[in-house]
This record gives sequence, C-alpha cells and structure tokens, in this order.
Amino acid sequence: MLSAPLVVEFPFTRSLGPVQSAFLTGLRERTVLGVRTADGRVLVPPVEYDPATAEELRDLVQVGSTGTVTTWSWDPAPRPNRPLRTPFAWVLVRLDGADTALLHALDAPGPGAVRTGMRVRIRWAAERTGAISDIACFEPYEGPAERPHVTPHDGLFADPVTGITTPARLDYTYTPGHAQSRHLDALARHRITGERCPACRKVYVPPRGVCPTCGIATAEEVEVGPRGTVTTFCVVNIKAQHLDIDVPYVYAHIALDGAGLALHGRIAGIPCEQVRMGLRVEPVWTGDGRHPDHYRPAGEPDAAYDTYKDLL
Repeated sequence: MLSAPLVVEFPFTRSLGPVQSAFLTGLRERTVLGVRTADGRVLVPPVEYDPATAEELRDLVQVGSTGTVTTWSWDPAPRPNRPLRTPFAWVLVRLDGADTALLHALDAPGPGAVRTGMRVRIRWAAERTGAISDIACFEPYEGPAERPHVTPHDGLFADPVTGITTPARLDYTYTPGHAQSRHLDALARHRITGERCPACRKVYVPPRGVCPTCGIATAEEVEVGPRGTVTTFCVVNIKAQHLDIDVPYVYAHIALDGAGLALHGRIAGIPCEQVRMGLRVEPVWTGDGRHPDHYRPAGEPDAAYDTYKDLL
C-alpha cells in the first residue's frame, strides 16, 4: 500500500479596499473599527457591503476592545500555526458596541473556565503589522467596558495597509487505497489503467474502487490510451510560482482511448495557437516520473466531434 506526505498550498494575495484597509491598519494601532449599516447595526469585522441589503457601507466607527463570548469550542491539541501553542478556546466575541461577533482565540486554563456570556478583552500582540494576528488572543476580563459607546472614525492612518497575503496550506498524508495504488504502480511502468463499472460500463481513470455514477464497487482493470483526444483546452498566460514552465502553455482535457471521462494534461511540442479540439495526442514520459510530463501531437488525423462530444 502506497502513502506519501502531500502539501496543498495556495498563498492568496489580495488588495484591500478602504474598509478592510482601515480595519487592519487600525489593529496595528490597537484600534478596532466596525462599520455601521443604514439601520444602525455595527458590523465587526467590517464588510464593504451590507449582507442583508447589499448596500455599500463606508460609515466607520470605533468599538471597544472588551466584549462578551457568544459561543465557544475547546481546542485541546493545537496544530502548528494556531494563535496559541497551549490548549485554548475558539470563541466568537461580540465586542462592546458591535452587533456581530469576531472569531478568535481565548487564552484560558481549561474548558471549565470558559462559558457563554463571559467577559473578555483583547490581548494585543507585541509586534503588530496590520493583520488579524495583531490580536494575539482574548483573555478573561472582569472590569467595566473600556469603550461602552461607539464613536465615528474617519479610517485614516499614517502608512495604511493596502494589501495582504494569506497563506492557505494543508499538510496531510495521502494513502491512495488499493485501486489507485494499482493505478500508480502501472503508471510507473508507463501504463495507464482504469476500472470498468459493471453496471454502466464506463471506464474511470484514475480508478477509485467505486463507480461515482452508480455507487457500486469496480474491480475490472482496463488499460486505456496511451493516446487520446483533446476535448477542451485553455491557454495559460500567468506563470505559477514554483512551476518551471514558460508561458504561454496549454492545459487540456484529454479523453484517452477507451476511457469513460477526460483527464487533465499539458500539451507541448506544438504552438499554442495550433492546439484544437479533436487533436490526437500521446503522452511523453520523463525520468522516473509516475505521470506523463506532457502530451504531444500523435501525428494522426483529428478525431471527429461525434467521437468525443459526450466527454466534454
């Protein structure tokens, strides 16, 4: 049985409008801003548009750094990159002056010390950069509200934060199971295999051990391809990080001969403008890779549309 560590990572970069820019810059300056709707509600964290009416929102107000826990969940074994390294509670906190709750961490000695309705306050990070992590966490608080009433705020700060990069990353160990393990073993020998459903007779590549349409087990192994037909494609003009492929290049759906659905593959060995639906292609293997590096023209006449129209 095969298994391997797998990382799915996508650092998402976005620019900030005036509302989000003011909110994150405010956190850097130990100021919590919300936005007021036309009916007087104060939303924290603020949004650019009213979720109920879709009206554009720009009326910024400052709320308190103390608040009330509305609900919570205990995290007994924090994973890496959590707000706290020791066990803590995830809490929704309605800050004083706000009508909605903010999600963050609460530093508490144990779940018995956390309850809905408890009073908390912000513990600010020692170093702040203009991010939600400028709030290090919340902590229990027994004193009065530090700002019982909201006050208008112009949202103006020196050196405002105008963009953020959010690292989205998932680390896990992938175990493909019997069907995909056999498929990967065949790929290592430059063979492409699928499994045929005993009911609908479609051949699924890669196999999953069960037909996704009929929901019944599949066991009959079928070798497909290696040649196939381009069904649809796109031209990629933006270079991806950590991918050593020059742009532009073509990424296509390829229906391998004998397969019941199309799979993804890169097309090379031909100018982008010559790639077309119906183009017959074949895989190119490099080194000891378990998958074809790319597909190239097979030198055959284009396939008739009727032969692949059901695989679009």
